Amino acid sequence: MDSILVTGATGNVGAAVMRGLAAAGVPARAAVRDVADVRHAGHDAVRFDFAQPETFAPALAGVKQVFLMRPPALSDTKRYINPFIDAARAAGVEQIVFLSLLGAEKIRVVPHRRVEQYLETSGVGWTFLRPSFFMQNLTTTHLHEIRDDNRIAVPAGNGRTSFIDGDDVAAVAVTTLTTPGHGGHAYDLTGSEALTYTQVAAEMTEVLGRRITYTHPSLLTFARGMHAQGQPTSFIVVTAAIYTTARLGLAATITPALADLLGRAPTTMQQFIVSQRATLTPTELLP
Repeated sequence: MDSILVTGATGNVGAAVMRGLAAAGVPARAAVRDVADVRHAGHDAVRFDFAQPETFAPALAGVKQVFLMRPPALSDTKRYINPFIDAARAAGVEQIVFLSLLGAEKIRVVPHRRVEQYLETSGVGWTFLRPSFFMQNLTTTHLHEIRDDNRIAVPAGNGRTSFIDGDDVAAVAVTTLTTPGHGGHAYDLTGSEALTYTQVAAEMTEVLGRRITYTHPSLLTFARGMHAQGQPTSFIVVTAAIYTTARLGLAATITPALADLLGRAPTTMQQFIVSQRATLTPTELLP
């Protein structure tokens, strides 16, 4: 059986895709910078780097499908992503499932749309997964503020966001990689509720047992804070653009696609917070 290549295999979604494919008994290969990162988990792994084209051919050998995730730091898609897509076509890859962004077809400033457009003309079969904002961003990018400072500091104003669990997105990816009929489809993936960050803070307060507040920072304040954390400018710009869609009320869309594809309801924000209680709790407060 041909193997499925999974890029971003050590990230939140990619790792969950690897687990899902393993559970389904489907051979998968983790494309990683350091093979040691996943070897302990028993996965087939290969060294891979979008900035090193010489790693493409070995990673793609014997591969017919690819789960493609653009590393957040790589905004120059023409330089880093397009050559990989070309290599995939040359290697005989038949389907690329690309992790895009909800509304990417309308938000032309984000690099996700440029990747979509290249895939559409690449000659490789494609499937776009366009998820809303990941719940996991609250436990990764913004973990420090929430866990240590009891605050959510993102420039989303009072806009609502149809948050989605990255594990749910991974489950959809596994479905589109292992069942027929998904070629040429773009799936808008959201949760079943659209919440303001004030509501998210209130749910965290209830579940975590301590007050979490939403501070309503401006775009400038947010950008300065991310810069102080050492985040690259390109990542800050893209992230700020995404939050601006929420501020403008463009991230509140709720679609039935996830439930239709998985046959179950999406994970709710409260369920996610409960599952992440230990992560969101300072060490000194853990039992």
